[in-house]
Amino acid sequence: MDDSHLHDEPSSYLPIVANFDAAHLVIGAGVAIFQLATSRVVVCYHSLHRYWFLPKGRRDAGEDTDTGAEREGYEESGYRNRLLPLPLRHRQPEAHHASAASSSFVVEPVWTQLMPVKPTVQYMLFWYIAETLPPETEASLSQQSKDENGVYQKPPQFPAGMTLVERMSLDEGHDPVRHENTGVDEEEALYESHLLPVEDAREKLRGTVMADVVRRGWEAICNRQEMEKENVDIRL
Repeated sequence: MDDSHLHDEPSSYLPIVANFDAAHLVIGAGVAIFQLATSRVVVCYHSLHRYWFLPKGRRDAGEDTDTGAEREGYEESGYRNRLLPLPLRHRQPEAHHASAASSSFVVEPVWTQLMPVKPTVQYMLFWYIAETLPPETEASLSQQSKDENGVYQKPPQFPAGMTLVERMSLDEGHDPVRHENTGVDEEEALYESHLLPVEDAREKLRGTVMADVVRRGWEAICNRQEMEKENVDIRL
């Protein structure tokens, strides 16, 4: 099969100058959720309109955008997730107190989209990279949610100092849990979600920015693994 189209990147537009009244601006976030141990990624399917997509949605008022990405990922797909620090290209300044090790891996959007919602309403959407949760963390959050009548529980951050190989070892013999009925309305009740191999997911999402979100996310994951391996080899 000719897979040359899988390497096509969507166009990145030139910088613009624009002003949006807060009453006419919606900020949202989406996420590609990877299960690292099996090289798979969560992709959603609209059972009525028959199209594939990555989970996304509006952040709540007062909610951090990255937290909104994790929450929307859970609500639309049923998979708890947390954002993954990765070696990403970005233009944000490093924190003054950041160590050389911590600044190598960051949580930043890999794509940003601007889309009109209505003639007078602008939608700004940030795409992040995340991972499914290890079994113990999943079980702990599920119990907390049960104790609090189903209230969403924000997951802990990816542990500083943990390598991806160490993280993947926690998933041995386990598949990530897919929770049922996590959608918040009738529309989201129509969503299905599937854990697909990376290349299959990119094929389903072909022709969209979402396909490149998956590509960039997986490449960054592989790059982090390689960097960690080289660091271990140097120490040895």
